[in-house]
Amino acid sequence: MRLLTLILLGIATTVCLTKVHAQDAAPSFVKGNFVDDYGIKYSINDTLWTQHPGIKYHIIKWNDKEQYLIAKNGSGHKADENKYTRIDFMTFEGMAPWHWGFCLTAYKAKTDEEAEQTAAADRKNPRKGCNGYPFSRMKMLNEQ
Repeated sequence: MRLLTLILLGIATTVCLTKVHAQDAAPSFVKGNFVDDYGIKYSINDTLWTQHPGIKYHIIKWNDKEQYLIAKNGSGHKADENKYTRIDFMTFEGMAPWHWGFCLTAYKAKTDEEAEQTAAADRKNPRKGCNGYPFSRMKMLNEQ
């Protein structure tokens, strides 16, 4: 009986850890090194979004279902360091080599909750859905 209890606890712990990890992980298409349609380079992983040469966003939450992330502004943000940013993202069809894009929906919120409560970008209108501007389109670095 004790062995069965330990096995069940182990399974439950694994399931919980897997769920947490999945919520903390970036969608695969946003991971890597990219350049946007303005020529700015980026490196993105599960925990850090870097806009080169030195603007850093420390990611605290990915919401893959609603296509956004919440991050704390790090070094490189002169006036907005230690504030919070919401970055909305979306995939594109028929725009190769631009496979996805992003919008800085909020970039100087006082709390992560405030950033998260900011209205989502308008993904139905990616040319003007980012506060009146287009989403920044992204392609893998070295992709033509």
